Amino acid sequence: MNTLVTEIRAIITKEKGARRRIKFPLTLWLFILPALTPLTIFWIYPMLYSLYISFTDWDYMSTEYNFVGFSNYADLMTNPLFYGVLWNTLYFSVGVVVPSVFGGLLLAMLVVKKQKGMGFYRTLIFSPWVTPAVAVSIVWSWIYEPQIGLANWLLTAVNLPALEWTSSTTWAMPAVIIVTIWKGLGWCMIFYLNALKKVPESLYEAAALDGASSWQKFLNVTLPLISPTTLFLVIITAVDALQAYDQIQVLTQGGPAGSTRTILYMYYQSAFEQFNMGQATAVATVLVILTASLSLLQFMFSRKWVHYE
Repeated sequence: MNTLVTEIRAIITKEKGARRRIKFPLTLWLFILPALTPLTIFWIYPMLYSLYISFTDWDYMSTEYNFVGFSNYADLMTNPLFYGVLWNTLYFSVGVVVPSVFGGLLLAMLVVKKQKGMGFYRTLIFSPWVTPAVAVSIVWSWIYEPQIGLANWLLTAVNLPALEWTSSTTWAMPAVIIVTIWKGLGWCMIFYLNALKKVPESLYEAAALDGASSWQKFLNVTLPLISPTTLFLVIITAVDALQAYDQIQVLTQGGPAGSTRTILYMYYQSAFEQFNMGQATAVATVLVILTASLSLLQFMFSRKWVHYE
């Protein structure tokens, strides 16, 4: 009898579980529909439509256009200027990411201590990040002015030659990189401050008992435990570098001689200066692929350090 009752209860439980499995997808869709609707309208559909436009010769003005297949992508891949743009993008991204991440860590270690006035310094360092990029770039364009700019005044004050900065094919990209680093250092610092505060003091005490120096504590305790934050900042800063536009537009307009033309700025020029939307959306598709690859890389590697969180 008890066996029969147990079997009946098992069957009922199984049927209830089946009903739940049948109803769960509908419940799930009802919950995500409010978020999915604007996402579809304002992100998924425009992205798919942009992909479609990349297979046409639309000039942004006409109501009629022709389907040209992979012609825009073929032209892009055979264009030497495109590879120059990719090199500029890589140069800019590496030049921004490495100093921003390591500079943010250095600043965080300097201001993490609970001393008088540290709150003011943190606010001061973080303030460029909340300042509009256009306003920051305009100020730096005055600093880079060859004749009366602050940058050349400081160089000549220490007996160094004045530079052309944004007018030079050699120094234009470093000039834009300096502005971008200056703006992003405080943002990286804030994340590292939070990560450093999560490192248990007991680990430092144990390392001290083993005779570890300050440098050994940093290498063997601090760096491994803040590595998830480092990975996050590297990926996000790289994505931001791929999407940099404001500072380039204000400081150099992609020049001189295309030396600061990145992939996003090439998209802008193709779309709104040359009115070649097919070519522009092909460039945008390449940019989306690069950005998605970096995001996927973050997702894959972040699983390795999830236990540190």
